[in-house]
Amino acid sequence: MIDLRPVAYVIGRILVVLAILMLAPAIIDWRAGDANGVAFAQSAIITGFVGAVLSLATVNGLSTSLDVRQAYLLTIGIWVLTPAFSALPFWLGAPHLTPVYAYFEAVSGITTTGASVIVGLEVLPEGVNLWRGMMHWVGGLGIAFIAMIFLPIMRVGGMQFFRTEGFDTFGKALPRATDIARQLLVLYCGLTLGFALVYAALGMPALEAVVHGMSTVSTGGFGTRDDSFSSYSAAMLYAASLFMILSSLPYIRYVQLMNGQATPLWRDSQARAYLRWLLSAVVFVAGWQVWSTGMGVELAFRESLFNLTSIMSSTGFFAGSFPEWGGVMLVVALVLGVVGACSGSSASGLSVFRVQIAMALLRRQIRQITSPSAVDPVKYDGRTVGEDVISAVIMFISGFILIFGVLTVAMTLTGVDIESALFGVWQALGNAGYGFGPLVSRTGTFIDYPEAAILIMTLAMIMGRLGLMAVLVLLLPRFWRR
Repeated sequence: MIDLRPVAYVIGRILVVLAILMLAPAIIDWRAGDANGVAFAQSAIITGFVGAVLSLATVNGLSTSLDVRQAYLLTIGIWVLTPAFSALPFWLGAPHLTPVYAYFEAVSGITTTGASVIVGLEVLPEGVNLWRGMMHWVGGLGIAFIAMIFLPIMRVGGMQFFRTEGFDTFGKALPRATDIARQLLVLYCGLTLGFALVYAALGMPALEAVVHGMSTVSTGGFGTRDDSFSSYSAAMLYAASLFMILSSLPYIRYVQLMNGQATPLWRDSQARAYLRWLLSAVVFVAGWQVWSTGMGVELAFRESLFNLTSIMSSTGFFAGSFPEWGGVMLVVALVLGVVGACSGSSASGLSVFRVQIAMALLRRQIRQITSPSAVDPVKYDGRTVGEDVISAVIMFISGFILIFGVLTVAMTLTGVDIESALFGVWQALGNAGYGFGPLVSRTGTFIDYPEAAILIMTLAMIMGRLGLMAVLVLLLPRFWRR
């Protein structure tokens, strides 16, 4: 049997912290004279009580390290249980969602997806919009810890390749994980503050700047307006585009940069490929807009840069004519959403790293057709990629495609049309936050999807965030046996 006490203890402590964070939007609403602050106070009391009881009941099982199975359970438990309590304010207070829709909104926030079922963001109590941004911020920070500390040791989707960076953090190496976490927290807070200050300097009201700063650094997508960034200035869109790119680069490179090692960031093969592919897509789509619609060059470039960066970084903001995109431009957006940004960041999708490995493997297979006896190892950044990493990458990509298809079919069985089902699963599994199709066109949100479809997308968001196999492995009986 797996000892669940260390897992329960950590989750309990996280819930206590979550309860404390809920007091911030409660205070904001109370100061604004809005009675909705009571809902946040009630949610904080419930969350804090459960967290405290869970921690006190399992403190005797606290250990200094976790084994791999406990790491799986802790990771999944955080991303399943934390949204359940984060959803309480949406249910007990404004906008008074049903439990299913409230959980969807919270999962979207914690997984930094950005898909929403709330219409009328401008008239929501200020505390609710702040809480939506805080969920992104907390979720993005948690994803950063997992991407750098847990996933390499869990061997999810080829992430064990990054253990060679010196971040083996379990058992006797745990103090190293503490150092990483401390530096990452400083970096994350610094970026959030910097983004918010720039947004404010460019004209955003203070609360909007804070919420968008949190959403940007976490590559989330929740905003304070139904039209996202469409009503903001050109300077704001360019700044946000830069910030989304910075937030979707590997966190490990920023930690190394803080330690005086700038070279790894400039030479990172994944980061270079990410920027190259993104720029190529932006130039192509901007050119297509100019040629097909007569749009001005600067406007076409600005809209393409902002929206495609938002999609590839799995952020979820949009601006301008993007909701009306179709044809070739929509296909480019779909592909970028599937590829995603860099492994080791809060961005999602397949990730540039895995796509690079798949492309290298394909090239090797083609070369072996003409030279079957040649020894041709797959290399990445000058290092040979082990067969275990290759197998994990192939399994991840295959699983992504299979689950994409299965969940899309499942969505259609709930009565959702094929276009809305396809893009609903696409945005959820890739944590992109965008919606297309008849069910989205009326409000720009997912409020018109039936509850059964909402539950499917909720599952897809969790699976997309945790790397698919981290969830499916729990279904194996041998996982639960010693």
